[in-house]
Amino acid sequence: MASTETPTTGYADVNGLRMYYEVHGEGGTPLVLLHGGLFDIDQQFGTLIPELAKGRQVIAADFQGHGRTGDIDRPLGTAALASDVVGLLAHLGVEQADVFGYSVGGAVALYLAIKNPELVRRAVISSVSFRSDGERGEFEAAGEMSVDMIAGTPMEEAYLAKSPHPDKEHLQALLNKLTGYVKGDEWTDDDIRGIAAPTLMTVGDCDAVKLEHAVRFLQLRGGDVNGDFTGVPASQLAVFPGTTHFLGFARPARVLDAVTTFLDS
Repeated sequence: MASTETPTTGYADVNGLRMYYEVHGEGGTPLVLLHGGLFDIDQQFGTLIPELAKGRQVIAADFQGHGRTGDIDRPLGTAALASDVVGLLAHLGVEQADVFGYSVGGAVALYLAIKNPELVRRAVISSVSFRSDGERGEFEAAGEMSVDMIAGTPMEEAYLAKSPHPDKEHLQALLNKLTGYVKGDEWTDDDIRGIAAPTLMTVGDCDAVKLEHAVRFLQLRGGDVNGDFTGVPASQLAVFPGTTHFLGFARPARVLDAVTTFLDS
């Protein structure tokens, strides 16, 4: 169920892109929502926004070529998408925010926490690895995507309903860019240790991200300790049972409990 509240909407002109955004709720530290590849604000976060926006301002954006944001002549990549988010926050006059990103959006949230620490108070990083060896082989071997592969799916329906260019040619161009997605940095252990903001990593137990990789992230963030004796670290890990990569938020009550508890702690 999507939010019934009417958000404030607009477009930010950043990096040659007209980036669509929504603002829900008010108060507290703003929370920026960053969706995954081939998804959009509604598909990724529609069931979560009503609760997330209780007592805090929630800013959600559609990435380049996704949802209501048109495409431009630029490859899709983590650094470029992160630069768009930095531009959006400047456009909105937001000096610091919490970030919550999933998959591609999780990679962007992680990038911001490392490269733009002054902007990030807390970071929720969902279903993404910090190095390529943290991904299961099937995910890397998925190969090229085509419009025929997603025909009749909610992703195709949402794209054709919302995109400024609602045709299958532009959809195929987006799929091609996602296939050639520019990941950029392979983060080192020191990069992860050095993140200033407390982090919550979330993964599904049947995710594209290996569970041992998620645990390694936690360990680098000071976790995997006996909290009864040492105290509970600021950075945490949540593993959602019976959950795959593409169904990462299929159990919204559990996601909301983990995320809001972390953000409000």
